[in-house]
Amino acid sequence: MEAFNLFAVLTALAALFGWLNHKYIKLPTTIGLMVISMVFSIALLVLGRLGAGVVDPLVVLISSVELDEALLHGMLGALLFAGAQHVELNDLAEQKWIILLLATTGVLISATTVAAGTFYIFGSLGMQVPFVTCLLFGSLIAPTDPIAVGSILRKLRVPSSLLTKITGESLFNDGIGVVLFLAVLGVASGGHGVGVAEVAELLVVEVGGGILYGAGLGWVVFRMLKSIDNYQVEILLTLALVTAGYAFAAFIHVSGPLAMVVSGLMIGNQGRTFAMSDLTRERLDAFWELVDEFLNALLFVMIGVELLILTLEGSYILAGLLTIPLVLGARFISVAVPIVLRRPVREFSPHVIKILTWAGLRGGISVALALSLPAEQSRDLLLTVTYAVVSFSIIVQGLTVERLLRSLAGPELDPDAI
Repeated sequence: MEAFNLFAVLTALAALFGWLNHKYIKLPTTIGLMVISMVFSIALLVLGRLGAGVVDPLVVLISSVELDEALLHGMLGALLFAGAQHVELNDLAEQKWIILLLATTGVLISATTVAAGTFYIFGSLGMQVPFVTCLLFGSLIAPTDPIAVGSILRKLRVPSSLLTKITGESLFNDGIGVVLFLAVLGVASGGHGVGVAEVAELLVVEVGGGILYGAGLGWVVFRMLKSIDNYQVEILLTLALVTAGYAFAAFIHVSGPLAMVVSGLMIGNQGRTFAMSDLTRERLDAFWELVDEFLNALLFVMIGVELLILTLEGSYILAGLLTIPLVLGARFISVAVPIVLRRPVREFSPHVIKILTWAGLRGGISVALALSLPAEQSRDLLLTVTYAVVSFSIIVQGLTVERLLRSLAGPELDPDAI
């Protein structure tokens, strides 16, 4: 009953905040929900400090939100599957090499650069944090969030080639980042140094297994969809793919996020083209669009109310503020290296590195991974720093990315300029 009460409160808050944003504030929906949720959380904290006991039950209920469990083991599969359906497979194939480099080499460069930088920042502030813990933070903050990226950029008039680069990278580097985080966490918890062989083995098993499993799952459901013409059953099949498929991926120890991305690409492309009637396509799109919007609303409200559980010490907040430019710098390097490597074989706009850097948003996945850390891995510090980076990314970068695009590519966002 407590879980239902929590779900009811979050749904009511999402509906209320969504109404307030749409009627009065008029920010992009996800950003507006997060901003209002943060203001709401701050108001609760202030009222609590003033001795208003009436708010205590609400604070306790909202503080019980387990974002890491809700997102990583509940919502993530559906959100990734829904997001992957928006990506054209042909467009993805044209950008495959740069996306592959950004999602692999880029994540590793960003994670190690952030780890080195935070090791210095924490040390200069008098916090003795082991390097392996800094590497944990680097791995959880390195991947761009497909949920934040997709929900914001799909509302903008972004050239399809650019949208494919950003969305494709975020869909795949999310899975890579989660696996890298779990690998480093396993080594850190074992009490010995980071072994490259151990990390590489887990990456191969989880990533390769997740891709193969997702392809097989997508093919089976595709064949089932093709054999019938009943949109109710077909929607139910895709829903089962996401829920049961994601749960089974965890059982066999392969990457559930990557499996949902691959199966979502298959159903969203081959499935839509060869296995569905016009009515089914229309109803399926409407269903998953509604699921995507609803889960996004809940997620960004949950991110906002997580402010209630942060340890708001001055040194932690300062560390978070200093880490924001570090993460942006690491993102710039992690984008620049793959682009430079690909320049001899294909042409890029001179602005593409700047755009990909600023449009690489961090979101709920980073917060959820930080929440999943054990206390001995400097959880309170890393959570506060992660929240600072994510808040800046979603609010500041999310609100200014279109302005940057227009300033670099012109008011019409000419695709050839990107």
